[in-house]
Amino acid sequence: MVIEAVEMGWAAFVIAVLVPAVILITRAGRFWQRVTLPPAPALSLFLLLHAAVTLGSCRYPPGPLLHRALEAVLIAGGFLFWLPVLGTRHRLSDPGRCMYLFLAAPLLDMPAVGMIALGDTFGGLAMIVAMLPIGIAAMVVTWRWVIDEERIQTAAAHELSSESPVG
Repeated sequence: MVIEAVEMGWAAFVIAVLVPAVILITRAGRFWQRVTLPPAPALSLFLLLHAAVTLGSCRYPPGPLLHRALEAVLIAGGFLFWLPVLGTRHRLSDPGRCMYLFLAAPLLDMPAVGMIALGDTFGGLAMIVAMLPIGIAAMVVTWRWVIDEERIQTAAAHELSSESPVG
């Protein structure tokens, strides 16, 4: 039971922390431009994939080989999920990234709630805790957007005040 909870927490941590870190480190390359999807299909596909793998594995535990294959598919889906936020092609605007992440965070927790309902309390809670970085990323993106907007408005106000009236 504890081993499964650690595995669930680790899988969620990989998707919520390690996958975006890899994208940030390697996004200058052209690979991500070729594999990215537009935001709506990326989010929808990942939400369905995440729910199917999580709940399916909880209800019908796979063998070790299938378990590893499902993890690999879920991680690949995690890359597609993060690319509209961190990638270069199909990248969302700042408000779009905020909405995307704030929408995704609770929807990605729903399979964990399902796991808890099915009796895997430790696994579900481990997944919820390990996915918290998605909510933190949403807050960071929002904060950066607010700061950038404030900078733009301050610069515009400064520019207007420094103009002298033409007389």
